[in-house]
Amino acid sequence: MTDPTPQRPRILSGMRPTGKLHLGNLVGALQNWVTRQDEYESYHFVADWHMLTTDYADTSELQLNIKEMVTDWLAAGLDPNKATFFVQSRLMEHAELHLLLSMITPLGWLERVPSYKEQLENITDRDLHMYGFLGYPVLQAADILMYKADAVPVGEDQVPHVELTREIARRFNGFYGAVFPEPRAILMPASRLPGTDGRKMSKSYSNAIFLTDPPAVVHKKLATMITDPARKRRTDPGNPDVCPVFDLHKVFSKLEHINEVNRKCRAAEIGCLDCKAILAGNIDARLGPIQERRKPYEENPQRVWDVLEEGTARARKVAQATMAEVRAAMNLSAKVEIRNQKSEGKN
Repeated sequence: MTDPTPQRPRILSGMRPTGKLHLGNLVGALQNWVTRQDEYESYHFVADWHMLTTDYADTSELQLNIKEMVTDWLAAGLDPNKATFFVQSRLMEHAELHLLLSMITPLGWLERVPSYKEQLENITDRDLHMYGFLGYPVLQAADILMYKADAVPVGEDQVPHVELTREIARRFNGFYGAVFPEPRAILMPASRLPGTDGRKMSKSYSNAIFLTDPPAVVHKKLATMITDPARKRRTDPGNPDVCPVFDLHKVFSKLEHINEVNRKCRAAEIGCLDCKAILAGNIDARLGPIQERRKPYEENPQRVWDVLEEGTARARKVAQATMAEVRAAMNLSAKVEIRNQKSEGKN
């Protein structure tokens, strides 16, 4: 009897394990993952091999960073009963598929990826002229194609990577038969959240508000945040349109507070510290439930590793099935077939 329940489309997303997550991670990825876990069959992975493409020189805190990041996933509302969490490096199938896909990926395809030259120019404190760094889009393609994902939730800057994955899938299918679907990008809302210095919120810039920050820390960080540079005195009218604090209001504050701050700032009826205090209260309200959900995992970190162990085991079954299909398509399982034929002949 056919199961009348339609199969949900599958998505895959990953994060590099750099430790505790901040508000930018929440708005840019986590909250989108959470809202989609009921709609899609979701796979989310710890991209520790991807982390090595740039941060290869020091891995001393890697396991701690994995634990903290996945704890934040759980605290944000990702449910391991609805979504599969796994660690990339624990599945050797990813390395094998990466190798096989690298055999058919033209060098020019990798050199034209926008983020390749961009990161070479912007990351100057380490040497990125490595084979792994050039080839990481192929590893990313292997991650996606391994699970035959229908879609990949990404920011606008990652769309070229999904398009490259589609090209690699087409090329593979053209050589060896239709094995992989071509995934589409699900464009997540723009999320260039400003940090306390006005630049994009980033751990590397030391300008982030973390999901674990208690109210006192949130208030202290916001108190130092830059505002409208033209507003020198409390009595000067402000311009919320150029104020990073107001950008955060638009994401985390209630509509009534947004309208109030917008009106009073322009009329010089509210000072910057008062404006920041309203924002801090709204951020605290957003982080409170997240921090409450985090406590059981902080008290018993083994629960985090158990979630990853169970999810990795589920992901392994899918990866093994995919690689069996890939090897057969590429005639890499000939010895097994010959052995089976000899056994049949003896009978």
